[in-house]
Amino acid sequence: MSTNLETNVIQEIQIQYAAGMDESLKPKSEKDRTVSPLTYIFMWMGDGVNLGNMTLGASLFVAGIATLNIYQTIVAAFISIAITSSIFALNDRLGYRTGIPYVVQLRMSFGEKGAIISSLLRGIPAIIWYGFQSWIGGTALNEIAKIITGGSFDNVAICFVVIQLIQIGISMYGFHAIKWVETLVSVVIIGALIYVFTILLKDHSNVIAEKWVHTKGSWGLPFFGFIMVFMGNYAAIFLSAADYSRELKSGISDKKRGFLYFSPIIVVYGVTLAIGAMLASATGITNPVKAFAIVVDNSYITFFVSIFIVLGAVAVNMVANIIPPTYVIQLLTKMKFKPAVTITGVLAIGSFPWVLVQDSSAKGLGMFILSYSAFLGPIVSILLIEYYIFRKQKVNIADLYKEDGPFSGFNPAAVLAMLIGAGAAFLKVELAWIIGLVVAGIAYILLTKFAFKDSKFKKGTIFEKSKSDDVFKSIS
Repeated sequence: MSTNLETNVIQEIQIQYAAGMDESLKPKSEKDRTVSPLTYIFMWMGDGVNLGNMTLGASLFVAGIATLNIYQTIVAAFISIAITSSIFALNDRLGYRTGIPYVVQLRMSFGEKGAIISSLLRGIPAIIWYGFQSWIGGTALNEIAKIITGGSFDNVAICFVVIQLIQIGISMYGFHAIKWVETLVSVVIIGALIYVFTILLKDHSNVIAEKWVHTKGSWGLPFFGFIMVFMGNYAAIFLSAADYSRELKSGISDKKRGFLYFSPIIVVYGVTLAIGAMLASATGITNPVKAFAIVVDNSYITFFVSIFIVLGAVAVNMVANIIPPTYVIQLLTKMKFKPAVTITGVLAIGSFPWVLVQDSSAKGLGMFILSYSAFLGPIVSILLIEYYIFRKQKVNIADLYKEDGPFSGFNPAAVLAMLIGAGAAFLKVELAWIIGLVVAGIAYILLTKFAFKDSKFKKGTIFEKSKSDDVFKSIS
């Protein structure tokens, strides 16, 4: 919960330091936070029941062969979800307490100019995910159109553009639209998933048991690789946790907020992954929409399932893939929210999402996730070390908005640590996220302590004290 001092600082920033900045990037005050804990859970449930997670589960199958069995999948998913929820709860704290967005939080470590680089590394993957989810939604919308027209209409590209235009229109209203979209979708689509889950168990249990449950699988590199893909899948979201927590009503403890992440993720994400794997094992197809059409061989049911898929695609984009890159565009161009969110949607159209997932394999999606997560692991490591170790959770928020303040320019220690971590991650791309996280964290501590001794970014950190002591000794 914001203290009176923090509230005064927020008001000072809104009036003075952020005068030339769009309202959406200024700190959120308590009265502007309208998302309740229950709505927050629904929001993450809506994000979890998406075709990206289903495709991630389907990616366990390559040419019809499972790389992990069901037990290995469950253990890997549980480990991933536990780590994801923990990092969410840690990284959301600054945004929750002060109301600042992720692009401003980055200035704390990277500086005003350095934040541009690191924010692009969050924004670009989100735009590609935006396009991918919309392509999946467009595929489902095409199934609906084929049923309605008796097969005379069959054009996924047109449906892709249509669903994109709809999302641009909804996203104009920001988090106000997200609240009702997520609440509706999370309830409706979970019912659809339960139905599909029942159909799979009833009609395809033998094939699923043979190809997934009883397969040998591996506890080696494929097992840890799946954990890394899962972590990479959500690295971009928990990296920008401040963009979500700043909308949440005040007065919720850190432990309770951790529960708000863990409870929907452990249930909904896990079930969605499992359904993706079951669909792939039953049909041999890793595109969930096409697999649905085979498993549910009934035009009426396919029609309603396809509606749920469209809603799911819109839901996950509303949460994860629209607001963060929109903030990045605003940061770079000083543009207002509505034009920026429109540009985000147009860019997603040109992301070529159909290249990532083919009918026989979703390997392209996995490699895409691992590649960009090589940079996101280092960034989240740097942010957590900065906030919890270097600054002991004490940050002058007003300074983050000053163009000529202590966070102006760029912090070479943070930029170098990020590049070192990403470089190490690419040495073993299957384990990119964890390698980048660890190496960048160590590099950042060493570089900040021993290099760039006159760096202004040490102000307010544990290293400023030792510097002051040295000055005091020389005077005495």
